[in-house]
Amino acid sequence: MVKNSEGLTETIKKDLLKKSYGLFGIGGAVQICNYTKSSLRGEESCWKETFYGIDSSRCCQCTPCVMNCDNCCVHCWRPIEMNLGIDLKEFDEPEEFLEGIIEKRKKLLSGFGGLESVDRDKFEKSLEPSLITLSLSGEATLYPKLPELISLIRKRNCVSFIVTNGQNPDMIKKLEKEDSLPTQLTLSTNAPNEKLFLKWHNPLRKDAWKRFNQTVDLLKELKGKCRRCIRLTLVSPTEDEKEKLASLTNMSDNNVVEYAEIIRRAEPNFIHVKGYTSIGSARKRMGYSKMPWFNEVKSFSKKLLGELNSNLEKNEKPWRELGSVEKSCIVLIGKDKKEMKIKKI
Repeated sequence: MVKNSEGLTETIKKDLLKKSYGLFGIGGAVQICNYTKSSLRGEESCWKETFYGIDSSRCCQCTPCVMNCDNCCVHCWRPIEMNLGIDLKEFDEPEEFLEGIIEKRKKLLSGFGGLESVDRDKFEKSLEPSLITLSLSGEATLYPKLPELISLIRKRNCVSFIVTNGQNPDMIKKLEKEDSLPTQLTLSTNAPNEKLFLKWHNPLRKDAWKRFNQTVDLLKELKGKCRRCIRLTLVSPTEDEKEKLASLTNMSDNNVVEYAEIIRRAEPNFIHVKGYTSIGSARKRMGYSKMPWFNEVKSFSKKLLGELNSNLEKNEKPWRELGSVEKSCIVLIGKDKKEMKIKKI
């Protein structure tokens, strides 16, 4: 595994192109989500549309540092075995990256324009994204010019989402200082204690747990400044001895208590409780038996709600389930249903 990046190798490029990534410049990449495709065909939309009112056909899932990440998480569907590490010696300028990625996305979508099942007006609108989500692959907070990029996304009147592993709290502070916070900041908290964190995330940084906790506390400080979310990816234990990482799980009753403590500290607007899916590169590390059923995710969410609501401050609103999507195996928890829909950037 390479830990110092000097750009994508030909081997990595070939692998990403095989997976239908659109590549741009030094580290830029975009991929068309299956929900974007199905939305264009007039079929089902993403859970983001169900929860937040975002048009799935106009979602641009991209990254400015496609193979750079602080962690090598065992559940990740990306090819972490090709991780280029945390040192971005070279990177694309924000304006060039954004324009280049949008053009790449248009080319990837071009074939849908000729399908009879695709509404022409919807197709034309889809070519100009309304949501730029930095969650495709790699860790967006490693990108040195992230504040400038978020500002450019705003100028295009687009919603911006960042999904982070919490390893770069200084960048999040920089986003706040430069008034460049995204519309929604999501922190992945797949392991609620240090022992599980190190086993699950395989971090490249020695102080990874400390950095993660600094980001948890930062979320609370950002209250009222941007939408904040905690995301849990649940993995089931299995008795199959042939299964790799058979005992790995974050769904115990003790984990519920640990997660609740993290959530209380962060005070997010929303909590995503989502089941692990054995797809992509993740299939090499964990099989289908590690995937929890939807009823198991619902049960875990109910336990989490019970724990969160067992220790509320006086006059504090209770947590409740705001929505769920069975096919995506996800439950949304929050306090106010009125906060769900994104009405403005």
